[in-house]
Amino acid sequence: MNRADLIVGLQWGDEGKGKIVDHLAQKYDYVCRFAGGHNAGHTIVTEGKKYALHLVPSGVLNPKAINIVGNGVVLSPKDFIKELEQFDNIEGRVYISDKAHLLLPYHALIDQARERLKGDRAIGTTGKGIGPAYGDKITRVGHRVGELLNPQKLTENIMTYFKINKPIFDAMGIEQLNADELLNELKSYKDALELLITDTTLKVWEAIDSGKKILLEGAQGTMLDIDHGTYPYVTSSTTISAGACSGLGIAPHAIGEVIGIAKAYCTRVGNGPFPSEDFGADGEYLRDKGHEYGTTTGRPRRCGWFDAVAMKHAVRLNGVSNIALMKLDVLDGLEKIKVCIGYEIDGKEIDYVPYTLDSAKPIYKEFKGWDKSEGVREFSKLPQEAQDYILELEKLCNAKIGIISTSPDRDDTIIRK
Repeated sequence: MNRADLIVGLQWGDEGKGKIVDHLAQKYDYVCRFAGGHNAGHTIVTEGKKYALHLVPSGVLNPKAINIVGNGVVLSPKDFIKELEQFDNIEGRVYISDKAHLLLPYHALIDQARERLKGDRAIGTTGKGIGPAYGDKITRVGHRVGELLNPQKLTENIMTYFKINKPIFDAMGIEQLNADELLNELKSYKDALELLITDTTLKVWEAIDSGKKILLEGAQGTMLDIDHGTYPYVTSSTTISAGACSGLGIAPHAIGEVIGIAKAYCTRVGNGPFPSEDFGADGEYLRDKGHEYGTTTGRPRRCGWFDAVAMKHAVRLNGVSNIALMKLDVLDGLEKIKVCIGYEIDGKEIDYVPYTLDSAKPIYKEFKGWDKSEGVREFSKLPQEAQDYILELEKLCNAKIGIISTSPDRDDTIIRK
């Protein structure tokens, strides 16, 4: 049976999935996004040009690939349409599931209001409306992309939703919608997207049955998974490999190789525990050299050392067969490099991810630093210290590191057989 390969983030998101999907997508016929919304972003640099993708699958840069936005995604039509403007050859190459849920501007207003009301207990969301959109989906009051095909009926349903929730929205400072303005907005979405909306589950099944090469991509990272991440400081979707099944409508046995993406260090955006965070000069060095600012929000990312405990956990959780290690070159110039190999919690040392990481203190192993890994395309030509670091990470994470990125450029990538 033909199987689809899958790419998944193994840390707290922002691992560099975009470059690897773009690199691999040149070999695939289909690239399918299965979860998340436009709160996540991929930055891809190819032929000197930079693309910021949030909803459009990274395969869009391969003119031969068909790109699928699956039912597990929450789609902001406004942002999706704007993103498509970067490309002039999408006809017949981009499709949206009619079962994906709509994320509309009022979801962002709800998101921002909730964060304000939480004060110092705020999660630190992007304020894009992801949580409220998924919340509407789960409580069965949301609206799906297929409903855009009847803007009049969708407008009536949304106005009823606002009428029911008026006391709550008034308390949150959210204004009631104008029906005529809403109808015009939804009509504009229909006009722009109507030809892209389809039953993508059938399209993926047809691709599998006809032997097409298929690549599946999610968003965010394993440690932000709604069930297995650092709850409540997580995203609102299933970010792990299992989410591809429900988010696209494919069976578990249809998944082939699982490629896990991780940085050679760690970053996190927003609030929540981050045991290996570095608050000193090294953390600043990683942020500045790695250009660690959010693709979606521009927020500075929290930076720290590679967490091998969380990585081993993520490798097992996702069934990872191959790791792509990103941004190795960012570590160039550091005298010492640390790796978290355990946690200390209430005086006890553990080597696994517990129920909560709130009070976890990192236990580090130090490595000698190196220089001049940037742009290297063969493993044997890396500095010996960098080679030793990678081989030790393989042992700590219990998975092969088969892909190593040494710059943002598509071609500066080491493939280890």
